[in-house]
Amino acid sequence: MRATANPFKPTAGGEPPLLIGRSKIIRDFEKGLDNGVGAPGRIMLITGPRGTGKTVLLTVFGDKARDRKWDVIEETASEGLCERLVNELRNKDRLLDRLSIRPSISLSGASISLGEAELSPKRMPETLRNAMSERLDLLGKHHAGLLISIDETQAAQRSDLIALATAIQHQIRERRDIAIVFAGLPQMVSDLFNDDVITFLRRAKTNVLTDIPIADVQDALGRTFRTSGMTISEDQLHTAAQATEGYPYMIQLVGYHIWDVADMRDSDIVSDRDVHDGLAEARIDLDNAVCIPELHGLSRNDRAYLEAMAQSDTPSATSDIARRMGKTNNYAATYRKRLLDAYVIKETERGEVDFAVPFLREYLQRQR
Repeated sequence: MRATANPFKPTAGGEPPLLIGRSKIIRDFEKGLDNGVGAPGRIMLITGPRGTGKTVLLTVFGDKARDRKWDVIEETASEGLCERLVNELRNKDRLLDRLSIRPSISLSGASISLGEAELSPKRMPETLRNAMSERLDLLGKHHAGLLISIDETQAAQRSDLIALATAIQHQIRERRDIAIVFAGLPQMVSDLFNDDVITFLRRAKTNVLTDIPIADVQDALGRTFRTSGMTISEDQLHTAAQATEGYPYMIQLVGYHIWDVADMRDSDIVSDRDVHDGLAEARIDLDNAVCIPELHGLSRNDRAYLEAMAQSDTPSATSDIARRMGKTNNYAATYRKRLLDAYVIKETERGEVDFAVPFLREYLQRQR
């Protein structure tokens, strides 16, 4: 039996060996760093439903920037975002350690203590801009740039985004080596683009992460299994790929559990039973990691709306959902808005609604 570890990594945010369909986005980011100030890839928005690999891409971007000796600051949007960024930008001991250089007399002191006034929302754009400029001054002496990545941007406070946009805009105008990537749910794009104060983000290169074509999934699963020393047939790969529906997180779960079941038998040949049992385990994990948490905290009426949607295998009109619920259109519209705001459902091009959370329809159908 080979000593190879399981090559699939379904842990949320962990960098998996499979980045199917993401090579162009990664290449655009690298070109942005290499082509200098003003290159499109230096301001980027990454959006997509949960589980499509947004956090993974941020991890990859950070690695690519570090390979070029750039400084990288990785944050997740929540209250106090800009204050944390300021503290990180002014933590000089950490920066010197990253650059592997000895501190000089002019750089003594790990950080600068800021008063409450400087960290107030009113002063934050100026404070963040100054902290960013100081960091870039030091990085410039070592021919390095700065990458800032913000995950879960849909949860950011508007005041923090305004301060961050203002600070970044000044650095770009001053032709500094800086790049910023925002990642978040699809609603983030319309929220940001519709804000007149953050207009510079409309110039950002936007990448929407979608499901992966099944043929590409099958090919990637096959390569990964065989590289790890596992023998798997094309029919088995086809079954596994179809079960993922092209959803990146499910791809990792399916690969992981099929590999694991075969490994527990101490076999390097995948059996049909391994595929069957692996898919069952993958569905359980997906329910526990994606579907159940999405439903947690929703009201009984929110869930009733979703259950009415799940009666159809396709997008539904609000009038149809109301009819299935036995309620008026106005009644159903209230919960439609609540679920849209919570990113659980989405509007389709036909003016109907569909599930925004992959496999949630199937979960509700099984529960019914």
